[in-house]
Amino acid sequence: MKKILLASIIGLAATQAMAQEEIKFAMEATYAPFEYIDENNEIQGFDVDLANALCDVMEAKCTFHNQPFDSLIPALKFRRYDAAISGMDITEQRLQAVNFTDAYYDNSAAFVSVKDKVESQEALEGKRVGVQNGSTHQSYLTEQMDGVTAVPYASYQDAFIDMQNGRIDSVFGDTAVVAEWFKKNDNLAYVGEQVTNAKYFGNGFGIAVNKDNQELVDKLNTALKTVKANGQYQAIFDKYFGE
Repeated sequence: MKKILLASIIGLAATQAMAQEEIKFAMEATYAPFEYIDENNEIQGFDVDLANALCDVMEAKCTFHNQPFDSLIPALKFRRYDAAISGMDITEQRLQAVNFTDAYYDNSAAFVSVKDKVESQEALEGKRVGVQNGSTHQSYLTEQMDGVTAVPYASYQDAFIDMQNGRIDSVFGDTAVVAEWFKKNDNLAYVGEQVTNAKYFGNGFGIAVNKDNQELVDKLNTALKTVKANGQYQAIFDKYFGE
């Protein structure tokens, strides 16, 4: 009888484990503090911790997959992944291709250069500015600053290295990411004020999902409201941005 009962419990646990929903998140993991690869070759960061918290509420399993940023939306459209959480601005252009959850992070952008290299944003005229390929920063430069040459990179790490070596004059990225560079390099300077143009940066970061999967968007939104209400979101935010 005990053996039968034990077998039943094991069978029930196995069935529940098999039934657990898996959400495959894609991200470009060279964008600290939102996502980065640690010394153990594992993806970590604000977006990872937030996604795990959302999955806990949803009683789902999260998996994370490192992909080039400009491939994230195409990968969602072809259903290679369920969602993309990668410091992605909600824009009208992207909404034509994917759906987004409610915003989970208010964003702005900033120009940075080596100290005494560029005095102002007006002085960027005729200069070369590094951006991540497929990003809203690239769109902003090409559409709003036609006198600036936007130099696309697969990752901001490569752009930052080129800026330090003098191959480009500035880098344009998210304010929180740029701030991380200042912690490790005291030879940097902001170029002008933060950029908050609503067309590109004013709607915040969202989790992108295939347009045919509104059910997942709704589940993520419900979970996001829960983690904001129970204090988990604030704890994660303080961990990465509390200083």
